[in-house]
Amino acid sequence: MNYTETLDYLFSSMPSFQNVGGDAYKPGLERITEFCRLIGNPQRNYFVIHIAGTNGKGSVSSMLASVLQQAGYQTGLFTSPHLTDFRERIRVNGEMISKQKVVNFVDRYRNEMERLQLSFFEMTAAMAFDYFAQSDVEVAVIETGLGGRLDATNIVQPLVSVITNIGLEHTEYLGDSLPKIAREKGGIIKKCTPVVVGERDTDYNLVLEEIADDMRAEIIYANDAFTLGECRREGALQVVNITRTRDNYIYQLRLDLLGEYQHQNLATVATIIDILHERTPLTITRRAFVEGLRDVQGQTSFRGRWQILCNEPLVVCDTAHNAHGIHHVAQQLRKEAPQGRLLCVMGFCEDKAFGEMLAMMPREAHYIFTQAASRRAATTSAIAEVAKSLEFDFECADTVAEAVARAKELLQPQDMLFIGGSTFIVAEALPLFE
Repeated sequence: MNYTETLDYLFSSMPSFQNVGGDAYKPGLERITEFCRLIGNPQRNYFVIHIAGTNGKGSVSSMLASVLQQAGYQTGLFTSPHLTDFRERIRVNGEMISKQKVVNFVDRYRNEMERLQLSFFEMTAAMAFDYFAQSDVEVAVIETGLGGRLDATNIVQPLVSVITNIGLEHTEYLGDSLPKIAREKGGIIKKCTPVVVGERDTDYNLVLEEIADDMRAEIIYANDAFTLGECRREGALQVVNITRTRDNYIYQLRLDLLGEYQHQNLATVATIIDILHERTPLTITRRAFVEGLRDVQGQTSFRGRWQILCNEPLVVCDTAHNAHGIHHVAQQLRKEAPQGRLLCVMGFCEDKAFGEMLAMMPREAHYIFTQAASRRAATTSAIAEVAKSLEFDFECADTVAEAVARAKELLQPQDMLFIGGSTFIVAEALPLFE
């Protein structure tokens, strides 16, 4: 098979959660454990940092990978979902896995994958583990897919476990309350391995602390380890002062990710780096830390998080796709209100609480609702019904391309356009601005 045929095979025979939702979810570690044993347990060949959480996983993972690369380590990065290219999920030092490596892996292990009935995510995780071993990776940043306890990535033995935060999402699989979801995500905590928690919350602190206590794992809250100080914008960078609590050392960091919600992610990354440098075989200098954060996008090709697509007029996209994430996006939209009008091109997945998400968005904006080319996409009629009840000013477009074209017709130089609501919407919009 060539690369195109290989992808067709993977997406047809092993449906992905990204494309079909819950039908692709196959919890449990038995299949991935057996398959990785058959291919030589490649995940044991390098150091690992394992990252779970409702929001912020991708940002924290990419920041961390950029710093590790800057520190001189051959660094693997496994994330999901992808925006425009399947290979975005698997990178070494910022470079995507080659098409030929994808083809070779599937050709070699297809029979075993079919025999074990691997899910799409299990196959992808195993491919990443194997590719990192082939590439002489020294440290890999591994992001969970869904949950943690039964996630296919949870066969790794990390130097540090990370839980960015916990919100209500995927409740049909992880539980209908924050404590239940915390128990699933807390399942990545390993025996005698430190765990960093990005955000404190009285609704789930005790659950995580109970799991950590049972595993004799120290739990470190990012906001206890680092405190945020002055924050400001300097062109395409955010300047953030953070203070290390244990010695009151102040870092002035320049970050090329612009969302204000990145401030909390920055504290999480700083805590992880401090633990890695102080308690593990890794050495990460202050210079590597500072310079790695200044070039996250350049070193990891990270996209879609408060990404500026155009400056005149201002066009921004963000992949936030749940209430926890949209809350932060809505706050920033209000802070960056344009002199003119705010326009929003938005669509959602039907399995998300898009009514709750829409209710958080600015009422004074003009909305163009659309539907991504995905089986999971909510129909524009369903979105319009909610928007009408909220008394939004809106219109609808059949496709993302049509919605963006309509927004460009309406945009004046002093206006601002926001594109988001779903990873799929952003994925289809990005090529229209490149």
